[in-house]
Amino acid sequence: MLAGALLALSAVAASAAAPLLLPGLGPDDRRVAVDGTAAPWRSLAKVQTGIGGRCTGALIGPRRVLTAAHCLFNPRTQRFLSASSLHVLFGYERGEFIEHSLVTDVIHADTYDPQKPREGYAADWAILELADDAPPQAPPLSVSQSVPPPGTAVVLGGYSQDKAQIITADTACMVLGTDRTTKGPVLIHDCNGTRGTSGSPLLALRDGQWQVVGIAVAGSTDRLTLNFAVPATAFAAALR
Repeated sequence: MLAGALLALSAVAASAAAPLLLPGLGPDDRRVAVDGTAAPWRSLAKVQTGIGGRCTGALIGPRRVLTAAHCLFNPRTQRFLSASSLHVLFGYERGEFIEHSLVTDVIHADTYDPQKPREGYAADWAILELADDAPPQAPPLSVSQSVPPPGTAVVLGGYSQDKAQIITADTACMVLGTDRTTKGPVLIHDCNGTRGTSGSPLLALRDGQWQVVGIAVAGSTDRLTLNFAVPATAFAAALR
């Protein structure tokens, strides 16, 4: 299933000629603008790189932001970007933000090969260590310890390439299943999200609390909304 025509969702991968449908959206775009000061969206951040890449991240600790590993790769040098070239903007909306945080370190899976992204969706995650605590307006999200079963209701929001100045979200989607790969399981879901949404948390409401169950990493380029996420269990060990 992962061998189909897929594209990473980051703005880094954007091509000059836009297709009829942006990858990850399908013909029925359900994304709506959401209040970035309300839960769970206030815990999201805009992740920017020194080479102009833009993705989304989620605060999962006072100084930890979760995102997608492919967002941090420089295709020109074929190397990962340095931590000092990464910037995290909390509360970003239309050019304004609450806080600009610097990154001191990056943790990512040793098994992730950025030169073979379609083979490594299961390892496409990264944790950014911030220089200072995130602002109090952005509380950390909890992280799931299990893979969500098919039918689990989820939401997905982020700074999509075509609506990059605000957070838009699909609040009516679900986990469709899990695909097994050589590098671990990959979640299949039907949430709308396109380039720039990479690194966004796939969120489920459990006991009244929003919980990260995965990270958006790729979307289909056909007319089916069939998208992919790294399950939270893939990076659980790195959080201990």
